Amino acid sequence: MKLLNLTLLIVAIVGVASATIHFQENFDNDWENRWVTSDWKVKEGQSGKFVHTAGKWYGSESNKGIQTSQDARFYAVSAKFPEFSNEGKDLVLQYTVKQENKVDCGGSYIKLLPAGLDQENFGGDSEYSIMFGPDQCGTQKRVHVILNYKGKNHLIKKEISKVETDQLTHQYTLIIHPDNTYAVLVDNNEVQTGSLFEDWDILPAKQIKDPKQSKPVDWVDVKEIDDPEDIKPADYDSIPATVVDPEAVKPEDWNDEDDGEWEAPTIANPDFKGEWKAKKIANPAYKGEWVHPMIDNPEYKEDASVYVFPKLSYVGFELWQVKSGSIFDHIIVTDSVEEAKEFSEKNFVANQESEKKMFDEQEEKRVAEEKKKAEEAKAAQAEEAGDIEDDEELVHETKKDSKPSKPSKKTEGHDEL
Repeated sequence: MKLLNLTLLIVAIVGVASATIHFQENFDNDWENRWVTSDWKVKEGQSGKFVHTAGKWYGSESNKGIQTSQDARFYAVSAKFPEFSNEGKDLVLQYTVKQENKVDCGGSYIKLLPAGLDQENFGGDSEYSIMFGPDQCGTQKRVHVILNYKGKNHLIKKEISKVETDQLTHQYTLIIHPDNTYAVLVDNNEVQTGSLFEDWDILPAKQIKDPKQSKPVDWVDVKEIDDPEDIKPADYDSIPATVVDPEAVKPEDWNDEDDGEWEAPTIANPDFKGEWKAKKIANPAYKGEWVHPMIDNPEYKEDASVYVFPKLSYVGFELWQVKSGSIFDHIIVTDSVEEAKEFSEKNFVANQESEKKMFDEQEEKRVAEEKKKAEEAKAAQAEEAGDIEDDEELVHETKKDSKPSKPSKKTEGHDEL
């Protein structure tokens, strides 16, 4: 038993030792020496700037990332790492994002890109290998997983709607295995798994409908028909849809000369059965649903290397955001799920509780300040309304006091003279 445990320990140590971290980034103060900001959209005046910050709330003030800082802007920045292929190994892409300003329309995804990227001109048309992460606009939100295969981008067919929309940091992880399966994790919780073959239309279908075959013209696929023995009654169409209301009575004050000839209102006829339709019976000629014969697709070619990205060399963010404020951090690209998990524990999990506490304290303070301002504004309005009322009363009294007295009769007589 001791020998077995020792063997397992050695295997575990060898596994960790053989793991490779191709890239990791916590955005320290030297981050700009490793990242290249693209000139994409600069000439059009539509390029946004990333700023280095921990944000308004954080687990640690030194725990900084890069934040989109201008609304309605395009952002593009990338970093290079030694070229590698994930053939025969897991590929793990993981990062965090914090939406401090509650992004209402914009992407927050990351890209892995192949060798040959022109970093100075990195933009929306640049070829990428993987695009992964949250994207939302209004009520529509989803986690994108787009894979490039032989120069063509393929969007996952499944809807991954687990997009966190609060203002705290969240972590997104994509794992692609050599057996062509994958997993998507949000905050270390698995939200989607499956097969690259089944959940993407990367390869052509194995079988297609035989183009030489078509449904025979005499094929009957109508299950039911009208009963030929069911005949419409002769007087069926003579039944009116409405009849005169038998309980209607001419009003006593009705005047035919002034109001015209009185007519009783009509009501729905309880005997009316609507449009006549023959009863349905099973069609004796029914042959069932016609199934189009399938044949092997001549364009299909099995490829067990769909998961392979042979020349990965860059990581980058290429985004459009209507409302800025997204902070990106804690990126790791590795062939080890365990390494990614350890990186998460150290940089993401360790800061969750303290960040949430700071956010809650600020929210409580913000709500209290807004409440105070609202009460002060209400009091000011009431005071202003009181002052206006006092001014109106003062004007009224002034007018009353300044009203000229009625002249005496003596004066009136003098005026007449």
